[in-house]
Amino acid sequence: MLILAASNGHNLTLAARVAQEAQLQGHVCHVLDLVALGLPLYTPAAEAAGGGGHPGVEELAHQLRALGRLWVCAPEYNGSLPPTLNNALAWLSRGSADFRELFSGLPVALSSHSGGGGQKVLSAMRLQFAHLGCSVLGRELLSSSQKPANPASITAMVAELHRLAPAVAPPG
Repeated sequence: MLILAASNGHNLTLAARVAQEAQLQGHVCHVLDLVALGLPLYTPAAEAAGGGGHPGVEELAHQLRALGRLWVCAPEYNGSLPPTLNNALAWLSRGSADFRELFSGLPVALSSHSGGGGQKVLSAMRLQFAHLGCSVLGRELLSSSQKPANPASITAMVAELHRLAPAVAPPG
């Protein structure tokens, strides 16, 4: 399972908690911090200048293919996706030759630690990942400073994500 952290604050901490639970359940996982990945802003000019490829995009696509499941931890930015996640999805859709194949049937779990509610980003991510062809879990995780992430929800969501058939067979 690839766990994407779309911020390097509370959502990176949440990603680490999810990884810990996945490992306790015996699953292989990798946390990828989109902030640290440092993707340049996607524009058609940036794509043309880089030949359509960027090492971070290639790493992200490789991890998705290899691990076959995705968990996203993203804060709400102005009622929608954070720029890091939106940018990564833009690069994947343009910089990966098989982006439809990359997302088609991919099991995805959604979570957010947000200061401003968080329900809107969960809805926006659900719409975005469903549009890409992913199989999005019905259950989602919402936390804030006033409402910590429920450990039982993390446990149940990790188990459910792994009950779904992966889009690709994990390496092995």
